Amino acid sequence: METEEQANGRDRGPAGADVRNEVSAPVTGHVVQAGVVHGGVHLHSGREPSVVPQQLPAAPRGFTGRAGELAALTAALDGVAEAGATVMISALSGVGGIGKTWLALHWAHRHVDRFPDGRLFVDLRGFTPVGEPMPAAEAVRGFLSALGVDPAGMPADFDAQVGLYRSLVAGRRLLIVLDNARDTTHVTPLLPGDPACTVLVTSRRRLAGLVAAHGARPLDLDVLPAAEARQLLVAHLGDARVAAEPEAVDAFLECCGGLPLALSIVAARATAHPGFPLAALAEELRDHATRLDELDAGEIPLNLRAAFSSSYHALSPEAAVLLGLVALAPGPDIGLHATASLAGLPAARTRVLLRELETAHLVSQPSPGRHRLHDLIRLYASEQAHAHQTQDSRDDALRRLVDFYLHTAYAGDQVLDPHRESVAPAPPVRGCRPQTLPDETRALAWLDAEHPCLMGAQRLAVERRWHRAVWQLAPTLHTYHWRRGLLTQQIDVASDGLAAARQLGDEAAQALAHRLLAEACALTGRHAEALERLHQVLALAERTDDLPSQAHTHRVLAWAWGQQGETRPALDHAIRSLALFQALDDEEWEARGLNQSAWFSAQLGHHEQARAYCEKGLLLHRRHGNRNGEALSLGVHAYLGLCTGRYAEVLEHGRRALGLLRDIGNTYHEALLLHGIGQAHAALGQHGQAREAWEQALELYRIQHRSGEARSLQLQLDELAGRSREDARGPGTAGSVPESPHRPPDGLPHE
Repeated sequence: METEEQANGRDRGPAGADVRNEVSAPVTGHVVQAGVVHGGVHLHSGREPSVVPQQLPAAPRGFTGRAGELAALTAALDGVAEAGATVMISALSGVGGIGKTWLALHWAHRHVDRFPDGRLFVDLRGFTPVGEPMPAAEAVRGFLSALGVDPAGMPADFDAQVGLYRSLVAGRRLLIVLDNARDTTHVTPLLPGDPACTVLVTSRRRLAGLVAAHGARPLDLDVLPAAEARQLLVAHLGDARVAAEPEAVDAFLECCGGLPLALSIVAARATAHPGFPLAALAEELRDHATRLDELDAGEIPLNLRAAFSSSYHALSPEAAVLLGLVALAPGPDIGLHATASLAGLPAARTRVLLRELETAHLVSQPSPGRHRLHDLIRLYASEQAHAHQTQDSRDDALRRLVDFYLHTAYAGDQVLDPHRESVAPAPPVRGCRPQTLPDETRALAWLDAEHPCLMGAQRLAVERRWHRAVWQLAPTLHTYHWRRGLLTQQIDVASDGLAAARQLGDEAAQALAHRLLAEACALTGRHAEALERLHQVLALAERTDDLPSQAHTHRVLAWAWGQQGETRPALDHAIRSLALFQALDDEEWEARGLNQSAWFSAQLGHHEQARAYCEKGLLLHRRHGNRNGEALSLGVHAYLGLCTGRYAEVLEHGRRALGLLRDIGNTYHEALLLHGIGQAHAALGQHGQAREAWEQALELYRIQHRSGEARSLQLQLDELAGRSREDARGPGTAGSVPESPHRPPDGLPHE
């Protein structure tokens, strides 16, 4: 079993002789005497002036994948050869254990024919868990020795040594591999000045200086894709053993996250016990708490902690602290402003520290402003945070982060729906810097990007028993969850919110939490639970003479009954809710009550009453600038057109509503509206347009896990396809499928 570090060290001499490996035999019949051959410098006695160094360690065993990176290196060499102007330098970078040295050596051995004048190699030890980096002066002297210069006659001055080195390699087709460099200054003296040479540099850092000042071509290495990671295990363990235990191998792949060193450690441990089942090792790796303990094969080159520690200890103290805090943060990634609150630092300073971490390949930036940790680096960094930061400092940081998510989400909710029932959070803790979200577009974009982190923040708050934050996140995320059709997530958030409100002993909070949960339950088929919760809340609201709570509870009861097809009681509750909002002189919620009453009136066939409700609601929504309410009023108008056979009105109102819904990101109602628009097209015999609308609706239903609606619509699409086939056969064969549309979709005007 050979790791990146082992490959670096193979075929070396004793300590201090890393670059003084064997040289080739003379290539001409001349023997230079021990005398002056270059500016007063002595060559080794008996050596030719045209020494051909062969310093490459052996090619790595079991190398797999990296076809794109190998092709990029070759293309870079070919491009420089055609131009013939500058030395070709490729800078391979990536986290420790990613396989930089393996890639460099594999490529070098495949192209030895292109470097007939020799191959130089040095491990600069820029990142090592033991010892110090090799000074550039030592590396230069090693190269001079490999090129035939007698140590006794080397210039004493470092600059003179560098000049001699560059003179000796000038005009020669040499490959120079500078492995494990600390930074750009570490390798600059070792760069040749002649375009005949090719240089490969590997480092755990992005060597921006090498790119800017020397035209190096950067090549960042990422983790191996699953197929290549599996093939690496096959190369070490054999096809039969890998095929015999697929579940264990899948666990290896998941736990190692595509990191070649981690996979090699697992393979080394499995190879040490060929009679043991792989499942036993897989079980040990599954435990997050001890995973890094298991990724240790007993030697430093095969110890993942040791590999990460070299990069970690090279960080500035401030960046090391930040890495540990980011590892503690919930969610799959983290944004700049969230990180700033986590650290309690200004955004500008946080950006600088994140750049340091990214340069060191300890965090990645998959999209602008969002940073992510590899799972194994997260485990290591979390260990460092627990070892070097106090419990209070960690708790304070996480509290700032939770407050950041809560307050920024609340700001977004107020932009999306300023009249929604909401709970203003207490001022954020010191050091927390919430973002401002000035418009709906940016509010939705932020919520889309941060939603997994928001869910993680609430789970973290549950674990820490921060009950008020847990409860307040439930109403704060309500509007966003409805607009995106994330009903299951709303149930989770509302359930945790209700439990937290109970812990707080806050009856008003419990009433709202019950309503939020019941609303989500009603639209996900949990009808009995929804009604039970709502009747409890209504009884409390009536007992305390809480008119706003009564109005909202009747509103949600209307939806709960409507979802069960019980339109008569649904309309009764809608009208009672409307009357209460009117009594409260709340025009915004009156408008929503008008939409709801119009919807259920239309379902009962009271079309004129429905139209009157709808027109008044549309006016109020426009007066208050509620584009979501306006869209739903237009949607009710479209529904009335379906009910009365006025399909042109359906398309007119439906298209206007669709534009508004798309502008505000309401994909939940967009799906329903597309469903209805498709029905109008089908009724008009416009099968292609019907199919287009229905296919868009079907995709949204599936994304939102609305399986019942998706099944119903799929049947309509199948029926439409059959009708189209009949039509294609010509007159007299069609007509087996009725032309009237199916029952319009339910639930459109829900607000």
